[in-house]
Amino acid sequence: QVQLVESGGGLVQPGGSLRLSCAPSGSIRSINVMGWYRQAPGKQREMVATITPGGNTNYADSVKGRFTISRDNSKNTVYLQMNSLKPEDTAIYYCHAQIVTDSIRTWRDYWGQGTQVTVSS
Repeated sequence: QVQLVESGGGLVQPGGSLRLSCAPSGSIRSINVMGWYRQAPGKQREMVATITPGGNTNYADSVKGRFTISRDNSKNTVYLQMNSLKPEDTAIYYCHAQIVTDSIRTWRDYWGQGTQVTVSS
């Protein structure tokens, strides 16, 4: 019913930048917290950054000062600006959103399909 469509991943050199976008689609009534998570080979999925509708943010210590999460509530879109990328940032990045739909009037967690980010020279 609800799908989170991600874009912006790819291959970048160390020190470079990427901007990820995530645009939910479907019968959406309201969106609460949105965020980005990542999973590297052999590691657990970890929170990268989250943002509330009012703009309050949280970041993993490993990305503070380098990544910036933002959202456009009019477009239901969340972004992740990634600067000064390091090889250890290489992972599959997943978009997350907590959403109430028109037909199911309780909060549900939705996930994107994941987009690959590779940082290598």
